[in-house]
Amino acid sequence: MTRSAHYDTIVIGGAVMGSSLAYFLSERARRENVDHSVLVIEADPTYEKASTPLSGGSIRQQFSTPLNVLVSQFGLEVIENWHEWVEVDGQSPELGFVDTGYLFLIDEDRLEGFRQSHAVQRSCGASVELLEIDELAGRFPYLNLDGLVAASLGSREGTFDPWAFMSGFKQRARANGVTYGTDRVIGIGLTQGSISSVSLASGAVLPCSQVVNCAGVRANQVAQMVGLQIPVEARIRTSFVFECRTSIDQIFPLTIDTSGVHVRREGKQFLSGTEPQSDVAVDPEDTRARNEEFEDKIWPALAKRIPQFDEIRVTSSWGGHYAYNTLDHNMVVGSSPINGFFFCNGFSGHGLQQAPAVGRGLSELIFDGSYQTLDLSPLGYERILLGEPVVETNII
Repeated sequence: MTRSAHYDTIVIGGAVMGSSLAYFLSERARRENVDHSVLVIEADPTYEKASTPLSGGSIRQQFSTPLNVLVSQFGLEVIENWHEWVEVDGQSPELGFVDTGYLFLIDEDRLEGFRQSHAVQRSCGASVELLEIDELAGRFPYLNLDGLVAASLGSREGTFDPWAFMSGFKQRARANGVTYGTDRVIGIGLTQGSISSVSLASGAVLPCSQVVNCAGVRANQVAQMVGLQIPVEARIRTSFVFECRTSIDQIFPLTIDTSGVHVRREGKQFLSGTEPQSDVAVDPEDTRARNEEFEDKIWPALAKRIPQFDEIRVTSSWGGHYAYNTLDHNMVVGSSPINGFFFCNGFSGHGLQQAPAVGRGLSELIFDGSYQTLDLSPLGYERILLGEPVVETNII
């Protein structure tokens, strides 16, 4: 690790959130020709158990709150102009973005809620349509429509490579002068109530002005280092890739069934997952795939909704974490009661798509003292202290 006498900002965690923030901080410093030293500390540079590379790698605009819609729309802007954002010497990682759209299947109980969400999405400029049952049958004839009354279909939504997304931000940040160090943070020093240093397992004590908590499922452990608490814990999600004996040769959006099971194409195969029946906190080191979920919940739901999926075979599976905000499943981002300590946590499965807007917003907060482009303050720490959730109904 290249050490500096003093770092302006130390970022704890170097996956997509930490690297997005490092990117935007370093772009701002480069653009304005100012010195702002940034160190990203990552305990495992292989990212073997990080949420980023183990995620399904998707982005959507179909949220129920305007802020979440706008956050993802900026993510789409970055994805659609990826090379211009992150290239170094004319090279950028290949994202492989596929605009499949998202298809939410709707039963009677959730129809009114989706109508309200649809109005929010359209007011934000999202390309989304509510399909009546006859139109749904005509456009997706492979679906069994039992129990359905409508569907919500979006475009400019789809899937991309999570590793490439993280790597693009990281390579540009490093080209801009950001330092990445392999170590583990064991303490954060305060002087008169303000951030003053970070202590590492290696024995180093690094003076700094700001610390940003991008520690994923270990967010609360880092918060406790400055005497704070945050309701973020590790929850396991298992992804299953399977092949189907009967081909489906039509457009196949990322489909969310009323059971909560979701499925999309994965090359010539399909990828599926769902919330576990027992969704409880797990050890941050535990990424074991819960293979029983496929037989118990996923396959029955898939076969009921898409009859061709009665004959399928799982070819691979893996487990990964949601950094789960138990208050309201939304991010916790921004300043804290400790001067110089910032949150970037609790994304509950939405972090990949929200990373660009959050990295940009936090860089504004650090440089300017306030958000300049998109006001993320409704998703700040104050609501955690007050116990006042921001209700987002479109959770997967």
